[in-house]
Amino acid sequence: MEKMTMGRDVSTMQDEMRRAFAMLSGKWKLEIMWLLHQRMHRFGELRKAIAGITQHMLTAQLRELEADGLVTRTVFAEVPPRVEYAITEKALALGPTMAALAVWWEEYGKTVPGKTGPGRKRKDR
Repeated sequence: MEKMTMGRDVSTMQDEMRRAFAMLSGKWKLEIMWLLHQRMHRFGELRKAIAGITQHMLTAQLRELEADGLVTRTVFAEVPPRVEYAITEKALALGPTMAALAVWWEEYGKTVPGKTGPGRKRKDR
């Protein structure tokens, strides 16, 4: 008999979690989501705020987040064109998860070995 979790068998729940993790996986997606959770950003603002990200990678990550319904892209008919990115209601529901991660980092972040940020290079090199 399959083990049950919240009324679902474990293998089904594992498949569902794999899909959820895939939506948020990627080197930059969580950082993009964090920034957009704070407020709407223009493309250039996001690029400046995320050290080490290339224009190509930011575009690709934003397209994936938009395709998954986590980010909206609004193009304004202006010269030069203005494009704004915002988090969706569906993504706002991840707020408690982001808050829990921030609390976890406050508690345990200092115990994480000396690798940080983009490229995860050691500070002591």
